[in-house]
Amino acid sequence: MIPVLSRDQMRAFDAVAIEDCAVPGVLLMENAGRGATDILERELLGGSASGKRVTVVCGTGNNGGDGFVIARHLLLRGAVPEVVLVGDRSRVSGDARVNLAALEGVGVAIGGEESLRGALENARVVVDALFGTGLDRPLADSHTAVVEAMNGASAARFSVDLPSGLDANTGACLGAAVEATVTATFAHYKLGLLTPGGARLAGRVFVTDIGVPAMLHTRVGHTAHLFERSDAVRNLPPRVRSAHKNTSGHVAVFAGSAGKAGAALLVAQGALRAGAGLVTLATWPETARVIEGRLLEVMVSALDETALAPSTSRVLEGKRAVVVGPGFGMDGRARSVLECLIASAAVPVVVDADGLSIFAGCPSVFGAGRTILTPHPAEAARLLGTTTERVEANRFEAVSTLARRARAVVVLKGAHSLVGGPDGEIVVSPIAEPALATAGSGDTLAGIVGAFVCGLAPFDAACLAVYVHGLAGQRCAKDRGDRGVVASDLADRVPEVMRTLIEAGA
Repeated sequence: MIPVLSRDQMRAFDAVAIEDCAVPGVLLMENAGRGATDILERELLGGSASGKRVTVVCGTGNNGGDGFVIARHLLLRGAVPEVVLVGDRSRVSGDARVNLAALEGVGVAIGGEESLRGALENARVVVDALFGTGLDRPLADSHTAVVEAMNGASAARFSVDLPSGLDANTGACLGAAVEATVTATFAHYKLGLLTPGGARLAGRVFVTDIGVPAMLHTRVGHTAHLFERSDAVRNLPPRVRSAHKNTSGHVAVFAGSAGKAGAALLVAQGALRAGAGLVTLATWPETARVIEGRLLEVMVSALDETALAPSTSRVLEGKRAVVVGPGFGMDGRARSVLECLIASAAVPVVVDADGLSIFAGCPSVFGAGRTILTPHPAEAARLLGTTTERVEANRFEAVSTLARRARAVVVLKGAHSLVGGPDGEIVVSPIAEPALATAGSGDTLAGIVGAFVCGLAPFDAACLAVYVHGLAGQRCAKDRGDRGVVASDLADRVPEVMRTLIEAGA
């Protein structure tokens, strides 16, 4: 897994590199700018900067200093850089001032804000080096105008470290933000890049080293980890030849109600496609009659509404995992079943959808130590007694708070879904796939989690399920585009995703 740092942790990282490792700040800036230029040339200039017009918009801080380095390296590679300095030149200091002087020393003129619109007209790429990770307040009107001009240009946009106007910690847009085509971030991912806001604004993100060991993060700490393909490969070994349906895990699914039988079927299909050997779908009598025979591989059990606790306990016999909630309803009988599962199930319980909303404002009810909650932002907000907007404003804080209060593993769904554990650990999915925005996608995910938790610890199962679900979405999008994918398509792609990962580890 790859460490992900906050604004303060990244500042501390730079300080350790300069003070303890004796790497001068001006050298870090040089390395960062050179590495960013490599990415810019490869991703947006067709592999060669020669003859290409590039506008570099620089602020007065260190992010602007990175921009000066980039402009100098573009010149050395044959490009035609045009540099615009936004702000008072006298405020440029330290390492940034050294690189401003070096840029002018090699013959590049520095224009002021009044030259911006003209500089943007014929540019192939505009480099955003206005603000770096330090910005934590809304942009001033003058800076908003600069950002809007960059966004309005026909050129591709290349952001340095992160898009100007994006909060490095939360991914919030600070009034206005550059909509980048590509972002080159330095040394480590920042939290804000791995959020729905970051996914929207940062474009394709690449990490470039700055000439010091990445492991320096162990000296300053990190807030989260980014899940990697190797993590998935490690948790998906080939099955032994003697495997059979019972050793592969039997999942009980408590889901579905009148008008929502499809949710139950999608959970069951997700579990089977993810490798569960058996699935029993427990639901209300009227729903059982509708579901019976719709998915041939699934066993159906009608709950006895006159004796819900014994009926629920019978379904649990021999099961390795439980999924509860999708389409199950929020009435008294659904609550009774859920309370019974939380209190008596000796296996992991995956709670989704209605199962979460039943206990709005009471996350501590889930604290059995084996529970996995899979809320979307609105469900997380209901559990925490807050608003969806506040959850989305700081997803890392929200998932951490909910996991701690519920004493459970929590999957906060969305672009770059988060998995939080009760001890404070957070893992981020590397995937932000719009094709997953389809009805029943979360039901399928709940089923995948249920299958994986038959053989893995709850936190590991949740991380793997989110990743596999995301890869399935990417494969669907490759074939069908970013819309029109349905949840059953996702489930059907899961086996081939797992096969690829298993083969990679063989």
